[in-house]
Amino acid sequence: MSIVLTAPTGKLGNATLTALLTHSLLPPSTLILSTSSPDSPKLSSLPSTLTIRPGNFNTPASLVTAFTGARVLFLVSTPAIDLDFNFTPYPNGRESQHIAAIEAAREAGVTHIVYTSLGFNSEESGAGVMRAHLHTHRYLREKWADEAAGRSYTILREGLYAESWPLYLGHADLADPGRDLEGRREVPLAGDGRANWVAIEDLGVANAVILAEIVGSEEGLAKWRNRIVTLSTRGKKDRASCGEIAEMVRKIRGEELRVKIVGEDEHVKYYTQERGVEEPYVRWWVSTYPALENGECENEEDVLEECLAGLRLKARSFEEVVGEMVRK
Repeated sequence: MSIVLTAPTGKLGNATLTALLTHSLLPPSTLILSTSSPDSPKLSSLPSTLTIRPGNFNTPASLVTAFTGARVLFLVSTPAIDLDFNFTPYPNGRESQHIAAIEAAREAGVTHIVYTSLGFNSEESGAGVMRAHLHTHRYLREKWADEAAGRSYTILREGLYAESWPLYLGHADLADPGRDLEGRREVPLAGDGRANWVAIEDLGVANAVILAEIVGSEEGLAKWRNRIVTLSTRGKKDRASCGEIAEMVRKIRGEELRVKIVGEDEHVKYYTQERGVEEPYVRWWVSTYPALENGECENEEDVLEECLAGLRLKARSFEEVVGEMVRK
């Protein structure tokens, strides 16, 4: 059985591909890569038995060609977040690209789709970042899944990337001197709440283990058929709020840094007028904070833990990731 992977040069897609190959979870000959960057250096040293095909979300015909011959599609959600700005109505947000891929999969003869969603645990989440994901969830359930036709899906709620904490902590970017946390004593946020965080590398391994089970046998496929699961660390150990992250940074840098809770309008005004972030982006992102307050990113599922344990691995500590990034 062959599987086609989208976004193999992106952070999550590449981490998944790397884990599949590093841990010899699937033969390279069963892997097809669909990419808009077939000449990327990230793909230059792959096994010769692996297949690379051009595929672009904006050109559905290319996706049909790229997906043909695969029974399983690993559909990594598109990073084109600008499609969601200004409260874009369904089906014109990011879900439009996901739907294009799903319909291409149908035409190409794919029978199972594994979709990478995000680790907010409510199917009614008000977070703007979840809007396209929830539309895609519903499309997979209502328009794709068909027992008689043998079509099914698995939805993986990928936990909050441990490496993305600067974004949550006030649109910071440690690689950009203009957006670093240096000199910022206070970080205004439209809410705060604890979340479980997970390193991208660990997500890649968990994804790879699940894909290998689905592709490897009918029993493995049955195990994951029509399920939605969360892949993240669990419990309080790697759970932290933005305020607690600010305290981690303060301890390392020795500079005062704290979170100040403000209203959504004040949040938008500050980041657009004082920090120079584009307003459509801020308005799309600001609804993340009430969702955090509601506990939507707290996880108790042990799926990631079990996937890693099967390879005798443990998830990286969130505090370790934060420390490594701050000390660079």
